Amino acid sequence: MTGSLRVALLGSSNFPIAEPYAGGMEAHIGQLSRALTERGHSVTLFAAEGSSLDVADDLLSVARLELSDISKADITTPALAVSEHHAYLSVMMQLAGELSDTFDVIHNHSLHYLPIAMSRTVRTPMLTTLHTPPFAWLESAVALSGSTGVEFAAVSEHAARQWFPVTGPVNVVANGISLERWPEGQGGDGAVWSGRLVPEKGPHLAIDAARAAGFSLTLAGPASNTAYFEAEVAPRLGGDVTYAGHLRQRELATLVGTSAVALATPVWEEPYGLVVAEALACGTPVAAFDRGGIPEILDPTSGRLARPDSVEDLARAMIEARTLSRHDARARAESACSERRMVDQYLSLYESMMSGAAL
Repeated sequence: MTGSLRVALLGSSNFPIAEPYAGGMEAHIGQLSRALTERGHSVTLFAAEGSSLDVADDLLSVARLELSDISKADITTPALAVSEHHAYLSVMMQLAGELSDTFDVIHNHSLHYLPIAMSRTVRTPMLTTLHTPPFAWLESAVALSGSTGVEFAAVSEHAARQWFPVTGPVNVVANGISLERWPEGQGGDGAVWSGRLVPEKGPHLAIDAARAAGFSLTLAGPASNTAYFEAEVAPRLGGDVTYAGHLRQRELATLVGTSAVALATPVWEEPYGLVVAEALACGTPVAAFDRGGIPEILDPTSGRLARPDSVEDLARAMIEARTLSRHDARARAESACSERRMVDQYLSLYESMMSGAAL
């Protein structure tokens, strides 16, 4: 790839790209934006108010709609759904109109259907990264999006297989992380779990497994589901299990790097598993449920897989994982999880799309 590209990255209209990140999606977009900028490309972000210009050159503002009193009284239409619809409708109309010659490529990471459904209206080549399994609204948009300027990339082979009945074959670009921002740590005695504290991430199972295996455990991340946190996580805290709160990236890297083993406990088909890559970069072996895209990241030198949802087997995996070499875990991150590899692949896709659009 030669020359500087002008890239528009579309994220969530509800969550800013700023630390501490609301979740893995926001962390991923922030990393990609920073990496593209560091390579000399110009990045403009579309994300919620409060997004940081530390990782991009400019921001596209999220349009807000003040509904009439009659519309507000309509109980059939949730206010949040209308707000999201208006935000994405507005930005796609801008990209098809007054911003039509502003960017070389649009890279869509949002989970909203409108960017995909309206992709035919923009002249700029658009790549959509598929971060989740298929769901109805996104499937509908994909079914109507056919255009030579539209491409899709899944974050794992597992995700690509899930999308195959909908999209056919798609590119696979595994998520990557900055190995410099996640340095190898010296390890420690306890275990760590990081991520959004929500039911589908299973932190309550991590707590039970750590106690069964005789490990202390520190949890870190946003308590995104208050009811779940109060019912399943808070009662399990105390003694050998602590909650460190929602940490910034550098603080989290220190915590992970000073742990003996990291846990990943999705109770759904996790498409990738960014926390696994982060732990390996810090040299911390991983014990994880054998689900989704996680088996594509771990190998026998860097972690152990456990039967999904089995606390007993996860405890076994923890005990085994802690004996693994921290240097081997780091080496696995360097070979399979690097930001450089991810960005190289995305730039290659951008170039291919731009060449195709020019024909």
